[in-house]
Amino acid sequence: MIETLLIIEDEKLLGSELSRHYRQSGWEVVLATNLREARELLQNKKIEPLLILSDMNLPDGNALDFMEKIKKEIGHAGDSRDGGGTTSGMREVEQRKERLPRATPGAVAEWLFLTGYGNVPDSVRALRLGAYDFLEKPCDLDRLDLIVASAARSASIQRRVIDQANRHRRYSPDAYVGHSRQAQGVRQLLAKLTQVPFSALIIGGESGTGKGLAARILHYGGTRAQQPMIEVNCAALPRELLESELFGHEPGAFTGAAGRHRGLLEQADGGTLFMDEIGEMPLDLQAKLLKVIEDHKVRRLGAEKEIQVDVQIVAASNRDLEKMAQDGSFRADLYHRLSVFKLILPPLREAVEDLDELVPLFVAEYNAKAGRHVKDIPDAVWDKLKAHYWPGNVRELRNVIERCVLFSDGPTFPGQWLQLPGQPSSDAVQTEQGIWLPLDGSMALDDMDCFIIKTALERADNNLTAAARALGATRETLRYRVRKYNLKITD
Repeated sequence: MIETLLIIEDEKLLGSELSRHYRQSGWEVVLATNLREARELLQNKKIEPLLILSDMNLPDGNALDFMEKIKKEIGHAGDSRDGGGTTSGMREVEQRKERLPRATPGAVAEWLFLTGYGNVPDSVRALRLGAYDFLEKPCDLDRLDLIVASAARSASIQRRVIDQANRHRRYSPDAYVGHSRQAQGVRQLLAKLTQVPFSALIIGGESGTGKGLAARILHYGGTRAQQPMIEVNCAALPRELLESELFGHEPGAFTGAAGRHRGLLEQADGGTLFMDEIGEMPLDLQAKLLKVIEDHKVRRLGAEKEIQVDVQIVAASNRDLEKMAQDGSFRADLYHRLSVFKLILPPLREAVEDLDELVPLFVAEYNAKAGRHVKDIPDAVWDKLKAHYWPGNVRELRNVIERCVLFSDGPTFPGQWLQLPGQPSSDAVQTEQGIWLPLDGSMALDDMDCFIIKTALERADNNLTAAARALGATRETLRYRVRKYNLKITD
């Protein structure tokens, strides 16, 4: 990753020479000739330098005074509140953000000072204010390179520490937002699970309910937070590639295996392997996975020796794994080994009151990302949001809010871009029976299929024959799909 070096130097020749030298060394160099330009870069253009190399005395002020002010101002940016029109939910979101340590530009960067008029009081003050070093001009370039490299390592460590702290706080059980009875129950269970060293766990729930978020909360809020978390979607990879990715391989294990590959189980050693859509894993790979979980050992493809691993498995599926185990489409022994604990996430339509917290949260998120200032959410918008069925759950809600915020022209939430049922939209398709499906990526193809069949069954009072007639399908075809999605029928 190319890091940014901000040079503040009013001597044009020296500034150009330092810029050229450090660009050749792999830095992205930004040059300011005075403190006003530096402030513009840090505060308005929001550059994020890893290192700031500054002259001490500049035409418009002292760089030590500037460093002291910029650390305070940028480090506390966002503390002010604009109460006009802001909902209480948005204020709560902003307050949550303020409690997180942030790697703010200028506040985390290491500062190096160069001066032609060095004195003891200035050097003492520079170090007291947190400067990395204080050097007198002319400074030998080789010595400066060593100090720059050392300062860059120090700043990188600080950023990693802050990022880790942010991640731990970001994925505390409170990150599962909602005040409904269901959300409170999920939070309580997550809080308990993060306190115990479980070996395996199953997260269930429909697509878009937040299974990935729950898995990250379990990892970063748990006892393995300092170790790696590796994620894999079992439905996204063909069988051969999934086997190689999970278990690794030795050179020559199969055609195209030119080098050694550490599998995801190895990479997650000491930490957590999150296996999303585990219900799609082939049965023979399920047997291999069970052996790894039982023996705590993994054998790469083509290898002779087994490797000891200690991995916490978090498995997720939007399908009923218990029912699949009974049907034989999922190994019963693996299911029972994984289901040490089960966490079932509720669909959004069963906890509509959680919209009161989720909507302001997503509005604030996309305000920050897109530079928008949406604050007022009209009652008519709330009515439409709470009346919607939300087949895509929180993922669908996030996509809807993102679209509306991006298309907003002012502080009022633009309800015309909701594109929910009852509103004409070029991004939705309506069947003859009046079922609306979003085409914005919030629903997978199988989810759409399941939703259409489920809706048809509900309208036919779960009568298979009547639903098949309404959909223009045979009873046998519909029966197969009903079994696939574990839906209820009366005939």
